[in-house]
Amino acid sequence: MENTRWGRRIRAFRRLKRINQVELAKEMNISVSILGQIEQGKRVPNEVQLESIATVLDIQLDELKGEIKEGK
Repeated sequence: MENTRWGRRIRAFRRLKRINQVELAKEMNISVSILGQIEQGKRVPNEVQLESIATVLDIQLDELKGEIKEGK
């Protein structure tokens, strides 16, 4: 998945859950700067970061990756 697409998906889910960058970064134990770079498409999240994002946002990793179709 291209970098900017990751960032858009992560930002959209974060906003949907009404969590700001500071809160998400704190829960993930990363800096707000790193999270900002991920959301801006300047950095690609690694698998551990993706799992952490999914856990904090209470979504499935497949859903974050866009591999789950709605209604399934």
